[in-house]
Amino acid sequence: MQQDQLEQCALHYGQNLAFAKQSRPFGPDFEVFKVFDKMFMYIGVNAGQLIVTLKCQPEKSLEYQELYPSISAGYHMNKKHWISIASGPEITPDLVQDLIQDSYDLVLNTLPVKTRKLIGKA
Repeated sequence: MQQDQLEQCALHYGQNLAFAKQSRPFGPDFEVFKVFDKMFMYIGVNAGQLIVTLKCQPEKSLEYQELYPSISAGYHMNKKHWISIASGPEITPDLVQDLIQDSYDLVLNTLPVKTRKLIGKA
């Protein structure tokens, strides 16, 4: 998957998740996605390369980094709980969507029960 495809895939999927809000708190070069004020994804450029950074379970993070050369520890984030995806031949739209959904779900699961009940996730 090329950089522009990765960006478009991540933007499209993130924009279509329930209760997801998109903003640019770090400037025009970074798209941040939050659900109930908790970040689950950001899209930005690191050293000239577009990356998508997502929340991830620590054990899955290590597994993804071993399986996919284009996945690394989260850029500018807690390396244990975040991953960054760069463009690469092994990165597919389905993989990107699955990783975004996992990140979104991880963040939803940290919300108070009252909030999760409001959105039907409790």
